Amino acid sequence: MICLEKILEYKVKCPICGSKINVSEYLYEAPYVGKLIISSGTCFNCKYKWSDVRLAESRGPRRIIYRVEDVKDLNALVIRSSTATVKIPEIEVEIIPGLAAQGYITTIEGIVMDIYEKTKFLCSEKEAPKEKCSEKLELLKKAMNGEIKYTVVIEDPMGVSAIVSHKTVEEELKT
Repeated sequence: MICLEKILEYKVKCPICGSKINVSEYLYEAPYVGKLIISSGTCFNCKYKWSDVRLAESRGPRRIIYRVEDVKDLNALVIRSSTATVKIPEIEVEIIPGLAAQGYITTIEGIVMDIYEKTKFLCSEKEAPKEKCSEKLELLKKAMNGEIKYTVVIEDPMGVSAIVSHKTVEEELKT
């Protein structure tokens, strides 16, 4: 049974139409992770939906490092807050949070699949450099299938992101 405890309600400005969004925050105790804060809101004017997931307790600005060495490493659970940057240096990929960034829970495989799908979409543009796109998509496909070794780095100035694995290395993020 899922037990969500409502802890807060507030209003924010919709980034799409400027109307007010009612946001509700809930506290949830997740196995292997601990306490999470789940936030959600919907703009009743334009139907924009916003959600965020983050650890309930900050550990201070953090750099989280996870090395993918084989296919089973793709199953590590990732909690990425809306303030976190995700980097995969070997593939030259960086996800930088914007103003309407949303936190999420996924796996390493889920992150790479999302990057693959977005890259594929961008590469479908007429002006996209076809050879570079083809190389990047092939590399991402290998990363998704655990065929290459690479590092996932999450830098979170709020310290509320995590990668749940005994292989995870965390260090203080110098800001």
